Parts: sequence; C-alpha cells; structure tokens
Amino acid sequence: MTAVIRTAREALRGRRPVAAVWWEACAVGRSVRAAWRGPGRERDLVVQSLKAAGAALLAWAVAGVWLGDPMALMAPWVALVLVQATVYSSVRQAGEQFAAICAGAVIASAAQAITDDHTGALALCLPVLMLMANWSRFGRQGIYAATTAVFVLASGTAVSAAAVGHRVGQAALGAAIGVAVNALVLPPIHLRDVRENLAALARESGDLLHTVATGLREGEWDAQSAAGWSSDAARLGRRLDALYSARSWSRESLRLTSGPLRRLQRVPTAVPPEDEDQRWSRVTGNVTALTRTLAVTVDEQRTPKAPEGPVLDLYARLLALIGDACHAEADRLLGSSAGLRREAETETTMDELHRRLQEGLREQGQGAARTAVLGTLVLQAENLWAEIVPEPDESAGQ
Repeated sequence: MTAVIRTAREALRGRRPVAAVWWEACAVGRSVRAAWRGPGRERDLVVQSLKAAGAALLAWAVAGVWLGDPMALMAPWVALVLVQATVYSSVRQAGEQFAAICAGAVIASAAQAITDDHTGALALCLPVLMLMANWSRFGRQGIYAATTAVFVLASGTAVSAAAVGHRVGQAALGAAIGVAVNALVLPPIHLRDVRENLAALARESGDLLHTVATGLREGEWDAQSAAGWSSDAARLGRRLDALYSARSWSRESLRLTSGPLRRLQRVPTAVPPEDEDQRWSRVTGNVTALTRTLAVTVDEQRTPKAPEGPVLDLYARLLALIGDACHAEADRLLGSSAGLRREAETETTMDELHRRLQEGLREQGQGAARTAVLGTLVLQAENLWAEIVPEPDESAGQ
C-alpha cells in the first residue's frame, strides 16, 4: 500500500490541481472508512450533521405544518445553525443569535416606518446592522441581525409590531428546538478526541523516527530526504495544535451535560491528564530539532557534516528503538497491549546503544565537525527517550 501511495505521489508531482483533488478525495475516503469502522471524530461529525438536519426538519414541522405558518422560515433556519459542537456553545450562541435577530427585526421595522419603502429601508438599516455585526456582544452571530432585516423587508409583507413579534417568536422556537435536540439527542462529548489526538501524535512521532532510522541505516538520504523529514515534523506541530484544540473542546463539552446523558452516549469517562499534552509537546520539539540538525548536515553550504560508518548505524538503531516506544505509548493511550515491549529489555538495549555511541564520540576518525554533530544528535535522542520512557519515581516506592 505504501508503494502504491509513493508511486501515485511521484506521478502527480508537478501537477498541483490534479494532485490537490486526488489527495482531497483520499482524505474523504479515509474519513468515510473511519466513520464506518467505529466510534471516533469522523462518526461524531456524521452524528452532529444528522442532528442539525433533524432539528431543522422538526422546527419546520412544528412551525410550518403543525402551526400552519406560511412563512415558517426563521424556525428551521435558527434550529439548523444552533446544533453546535457542544451543548454549552449551543446555549451561548442561542442567546447571542436571539439578541441579533431581535435587533435586526426592530431596526428593519423602524427603517420601514421612516422610509415607507422596502428598498429605502434596506439602504438605511443594512449599513447600521453590518456595523453592529462586529460588536463583541453578539459573538459570531452578529451577521444574523443583517440577514434578519433582509428576510423581514424582502418578504414584501407589511412591517408591524405583530409581524416583528411573529418573526422573533419563530426564532425563539427554532432556538429552543435546536438546543433541545443537541442537548438531549446524543449530546456531543469530546473526551475521546483528546485521547485519539494524543495517540495519533505518539504514533506519527514513532513513524517519523522509523523513517529517519531507515534512511540513515540504508545510507540513501540527501537534502530532499531531510526536507521531507522536516515537513513531516511540521505536521507533528499541526497535530499538536489539534490536540490543544481537542483539550479545549473536551472542557467545554462537559458543561451543561448531565451524567445520565453522558452514560447513554458511552463516551470515555476520563481523559489523559494535561501533563501528557506538555510531554508530547516536548517530544515534538525534540523531533523537530533532530530533523533540522540532519537537514543542516546535508546542506552543502554549511560546515557540519553527518557522522559516517558504524556509529551512524548505531544511531539509526537507537531512533528505531525510540520509535517503537512511541508506538507502544500510542497503544497504551488507546487501551491496547499490542506491540508493547518489556521495559527491562528496552532499557538494556538503550543502555548498550548509548554506551557504544559514547565510544563513537571519542573516536578520532570522525573529525571535530562530525563529532559535534553526533553529540547533538545523541543529546536529542536522549531527550526523546527521557520524555517517552520517563524514569520511575523512586520516592513512590518508599
């Protein structure tokens, strides 16, 4: 499979529009397969999308069918946009949106009363409402003040206190239905996202370390390979940003959601501590520094040179071992024991490789420049190992 992807990448190189469509289609396919396989972020997005559609249909059924309102537009529109990523954000945005809608309806009615003309009323009220849309009190819902004015005036009906109250009532109905559906039907709980992002960060770190180790061991790496490693390290940074975002969503998703509803959705009851975020942030920084050091060594305009010979093979084995530890951490975060290695064996292997690398540092045949680079690389590997396999707390056993 990896060979097929590599072949496709080479074939699409230099054909950016086609390549962009290809990779986007691949991303969509992966999302569909992930949603089909089991619980996860992709399936959560499917559930939220279906809930939003259901809330809009329910609001239309109540306002347009049951109540017989021929202009039942506001209710499904508001219900649709209020099925947000968390219950708390739905409630907060419902208040902001309702305030914006009331402001739009009132100002549009006043403009109609002043001008006695729909076009003139739009020309009078829209500039004011678009300025109000930037008011922080409305949050991101300020634009609904202007769109409400357009709906009120463009409908062609007479603007009166009763009509304004009617529109506001529809908005309130849609808000109530949207919030209720989001809170009572599989309320969105994002605890799983934190664990999945942490596990993905650990696994992708291990994959990158294995890729670097393979390149160093085979001796077939150059400036292009190093640039690819640096690009992969940058993706780790973006994954770290996604982790921070998931942590924020997890805190918010627990607000205004009751215990029985959480149990009904069967989401994880706990998330890894926030110390894990900081730990993997340091791992990401060390991996980035390591790939940057390797990129410098193959730059023809720079003095440092990569170490050669058996010592480079030892370093590649060390990186592979650290990559294995990253994969084991990913399995642990997901509650799986697959691929876990016995700690005593990995510690022994690490100590042996470290000892032999230290001997390589003392070898005179490497030269001052290569020895300096090797020392930097060994320090970065040691930092990675210290973060991924921390020393046991001796005081805990006393």
